[in-house]
Amino acid sequence: MKKYLLLSFLLLQSQTLQAGLVQFFKDEEGRTNWQYVANWSSGILIILLSVAVINLFLFWRRAQKSNRELKAIRKNLEVRVRERTATLDESNRLLKKTNQLLETEVAEHRVTTERLEASESYIRNILRSMPLMLVGLDKEGNITQWNKKAEDVSGIEADKAIGRNLWELYPSMTVSPRLIEQVLEKNEAITVKQSQPGTYHFDITAYPLQGNQKTGVVVLVDDVTKRVEAENMLIHHDKMSSMGELASTMAHDLNRPLQGILLDLRAFHNFLANSKLLQQDVGQNGEVARLSGLLNDAAEKGQEVESVIENLLRFARGRTDKRKPALIPDIMDHSLELANEVLAAPSKLRFRDIRVIRQYEDNLPLLPCYVTELQQAFLGLFRHACDALALKVGSEGFEPTIKIQINKCYDAIWIKLQHNGVGLSGEEQMYLFEPYFSDHAPQEEYDAGKRLSFSYYVITEQHQGHMAVTSDVKVGTTFHIELQL
Repeated sequence: MKKYLLLSFLLLQSQTLQAGLVQFFKDEEGRTNWQYVANWSSGILIILLSVAVINLFLFWRRAQKSNRELKAIRKNLEVRVRERTATLDESNRLLKKTNQLLETEVAEHRVTTERLEASESYIRNILRSMPLMLVGLDKEGNITQWNKKAEDVSGIEADKAIGRNLWELYPSMTVSPRLIEQVLEKNEAITVKQSQPGTYHFDITAYPLQGNQKTGVVVLVDDVTKRVEAENMLIHHDKMSSMGELASTMAHDLNRPLQGILLDLRAFHNFLANSKLLQQDVGQNGEVARLSGLLNDAAEKGQEVESVIENLLRFARGRTDKRKPALIPDIMDHSLELANEVLAAPSKLRFRDIRVIRQYEDNLPLLPCYVTELQQAFLGLFRHACDALALKVGSEGFEPTIKIQINKCYDAIWIKLQHNGVGLSGEEQMYLFEPYFSDHAPQEEYDAGKRLSFSYYVITEQHQGHMAVTSDVKVGTTFHIELQL
């Protein structure tokens, strides 16, 4: 429409067209015929109005079509909006449900994580608080676990131990690589015991890990030294109680016939002394006098046996379950008195005939001890010394001598007992402190005085002391004893 109007406007602006139009409306006389102008203008106006009406109709038709299309589009849009809204609502509902599920799962995961952390912390605390040494190893022997007890025993922190080879890091470990190999080969737990009497006692358990992707072994080392010592003390208590009961029973059983024998010997000796047989024996080669001497000797031996029995009774009565403070020199002197009463060698060397040199430090402190047991231990040493000295009796210029030294050094009492009799060979020194056992009847009578297992037991086990021996066959023997204060 605009195009047509523009074209009409341009045509009207043309002077040639204007001149033609003006000439068209003039008559023959050259005057303007207005009737023609009016008719023509009306026609043109009608035509233009018709064209405008037609254009308006066409425009209306197009507008109606556009409106219908717009309505259809609007309707489609509304449908699509409703569908999209429904889809979004469903998606939001599903999203909310998913979020709720995720929140629940996250909460459960958080709870599970907290429980796992608490369990891990609890297990870690159990491992660190264990009184046992726990070491985890892989199949190559590298450390995977190293608890607090292992740190305390080895002095090596866990951070420095994890990942290191056990035997390279801690060579003094009591577990051998062969034990780990056996556990992995047999796939079962193995328990071994390692001990050094008087030093340590270990129970070692090694077992393989079950249900684990990585092959490994857990080693538990239990220091049972105190428990074993307590058990040994209990066993010793039972032994000593049984020994005391046996000693008391034997002493009473022996004392009754012994007293009868001594009574008869004294009566017979008195009979000989009061009769005229001794006067008549002067010209009969002294047979009655010899008989009287034998009776005196028998009576003296009987008195020694009586002293031995009395010592057994004192031992049985004097035992206690608790240590009592006592002076070691007093115990030693009392043991010497017992030795003078009961000890004599087969070669008729009496202990009272042995020279005893005492060298005691002044102002020695009291020592908590079992007095009766220590007396018997010292008596065993004197018996051993008496037998060794008797073997050398008769040697030129020999004087049987026992030298006793008692001193305090640091926090211990040191006792040195030395004699100049026949010394011990290397083999005798090796087995001196071990008990004598035999499943067969000995070919010759065994002399219990050759072993000092009881004395060694009293010193080392009952009093947690130390005892050693140094000896030379020609020079003599020295016993060294240490008793902690």
